[in-house]
Amino acid sequence: MRNIIYGALLGLLFSTPAAAADPRPFDVEDLVRLARVSAPSVSPDGRLVAYVLRETDIEGDRGVTGLWLAPSDGSADAMRLTTVVANASSPHWAPDGRSIYFLSDRSGSSQVWVLPLEGGEARQVTDYPLPVGVFRVSPVGDQLALSLRVFIDCEDLACTRERLDERDSAKASGMLYERLFVRHWDSWKDGRRQQLFIAELDQAGRAGSPRLLSVGLDADIPTLPFGGDDQLAFSPDGKSLVFVARTAAADEAWSTNLDLYQVSTRGEARPENLTPGNEATDTTPVFSPDGRQLAWLAMSRPGFEADRYRIMLRDLRSGATRELAPDWDRSAQGLAFSADGKSLYTRADDLGHRRLFWVQLGSGRVKAISGDGSVAEFSAGAGQVVFAREHLASPAQLFRVDARGRAEKQLTKHNADRLAELEFGAYEQFSFEGAAGDTVYGWVVKPVGFEEGRRYPVAFIVHGGPQGSMGNSFHYRWNPQTYAGQGYAVVFIDFHGSTGYGQDFTDSISGDWGGKPLQDLQKGWAAAREKYAFLDAERSCALGASYGGYMINWIAGAWPEGFECLVNHSGTLDERSMYYATEELWFPEWEFGGPQFENPQSYEKHNPVNLVTEWKTPMLVIHGANDFRVPLEQGLATFTALQRQGIPSQFLYFPDENHWILKPANSVQWHRVVEAWLERWSGAD
Repeated sequence: MRNIIYGALLGLLFSTPAAAADPRPFDVEDLVRLARVSAPSVSPDGRLVAYVLRETDIEGDRGVTGLWLAPSDGSADAMRLTTVVANASSPHWAPDGRSIYFLSDRSGSSQVWVLPLEGGEARQVTDYPLPVGVFRVSPVGDQLALSLRVFIDCEDLACTRERLDERDSAKASGMLYERLFVRHWDSWKDGRRQQLFIAELDQAGRAGSPRLLSVGLDADIPTLPFGGDDQLAFSPDGKSLVFVARTAAADEAWSTNLDLYQVSTRGEARPENLTPGNEATDTTPVFSPDGRQLAWLAMSRPGFEADRYRIMLRDLRSGATRELAPDWDRSAQGLAFSADGKSLYTRADDLGHRRLFWVQLGSGRVKAISGDGSVAEFSAGAGQVVFAREHLASPAQLFRVDARGRAEKQLTKHNADRLAELEFGAYEQFSFEGAAGDTVYGWVVKPVGFEEGRRYPVAFIVHGGPQGSMGNSFHYRWNPQTYAGQGYAVVFIDFHGSTGYGQDFTDSISGDWGGKPLQDLQKGWAAAREKYAFLDAERSCALGASYGGYMINWIAGAWPEGFECLVNHSGTLDERSMYYATEELWFPEWEFGGPQFENPQSYEKHNPVNLVTEWKTPMLVIHGANDFRVPLEQGLATFTALQRQGIPSQFLYFPDENHWILKPANSVQWHRVVEAWLERWSGAD
């Protein structure tokens, strides 16, 4: 079966690139050019793995995604399935394993295509007047579930297309709103909703006219801005679909109440809410292979987006529901059943790493089945799990383990030639006694070319979130190795509020943004200097984005003697005005104990604007115009406060970026400006 594909794969044996004679330091130019592995998908028979590879089109200043295929036993190199002419993503196997469905914009908009593995060209499956968002293939192979962004009062797709065309041709451009959201993440709302449809596949494999499944739901499916196809799950018999939606309507901007809905794929029934009793988040549904159980992830506290994700399990015959492994103090991310239906796989932050875990259904036993580093995504099937793993000195590669986490095998070696030419800084984790006497963890990365006895300037990075973690991973925006390559030592701390150390530790930052986290940063910086004599405190600069940017502003006033310079990306200056300008109101309302007008004292407790007169440290401020999470005015206000007081400062503005800097050329510019700022105030010698 699939002789052409297997023959091509077996003809490509692994080869080890020759090591470069003189490796050079890692640089941002290397960072933006590295190929990025994601979205592994194991074939039904377990013999192949399809995945996505993002490569950089430097001339076009963009990333281009394509599909690749590798044997799951690691017997041969991976091979490219799609050309670099257009993007291809979201690989889903046909039930018989003879073809792969995927999304591509090669026709001018995002549509579903299918590629037969026996040979031949990819064929377009959908040809709709609107782009397809996400999709799933029915386990029976006769239907596609897909999301389309439509006006929910339109009877068909043509109606939405006509309204959009009319709007584009109109002279007046005003938009009238009656409720929030007005804008979300980096996009203004235009009245459309991302709705769920089902389409029948004919004998030739073409999709027919889509039929609405999310009838009566004023919601985006999957949820915006980052919901994906993991929020859709077909039952094994293909007769029903479970999906995730938040139908808060008028209070959508301050609600985290995501629910699971089930709907028939064969009839005209309306969706049924499966989780009405939980007013917090329910997400990531997966059916057991026999269709008798449904597992999903659930939070328990409404309004809190960083609550612990619990693994829930429901017997679909009796309706009995229980939490699996309730004593496991980690927040699960992603779910997949084992082939025998007796266990689940998930990943979770864990003491500065992100590991893959095996969870036994009967006993609730939990076991880590991946080593150090960070597991990004995974796919389970046919007695194995394939996962993407990265670490501080390597971008993600695909690995395979058996169903119990044994016999690990690396499957991909992308970037091998480029990586062989590069040198990374050595790194290690350390711990210290932080705020409240708790054990806190941090990392140090040595500069490239490290020499014993020398002292080095320091880039001290504060992670965002704030409920996140900066650990043993390979980041494409805040990569410590870009600073190590410039001759800096790098220090970063998982302060109180970070994930992977238990939910109490994560909870501890709420209402205390400038308290215990600042103490941890101060104590961690002191502990690092005591442990690592090569850190030069007189040549140090602190950098941070989002919450990290907030903390840079807080450091400027509450710890003005801490560093020689500061870098603030997308940071908040005034929590008072921030509440009224940001979009997801559940976040500040949880962190500060309600709306600003109800609890103003909490917003003032650690408000950086109140300490502006204490500022004296030179600061570089960076912001994107399309950042609606921390609006541009916060960065402009920070720069104004610096300039008006005569503090050396610069403002780097990106008119085409959001909360993140994503375009390759902009990323290079960002790094070069930051590097020049560090060199000016604390530079490497």
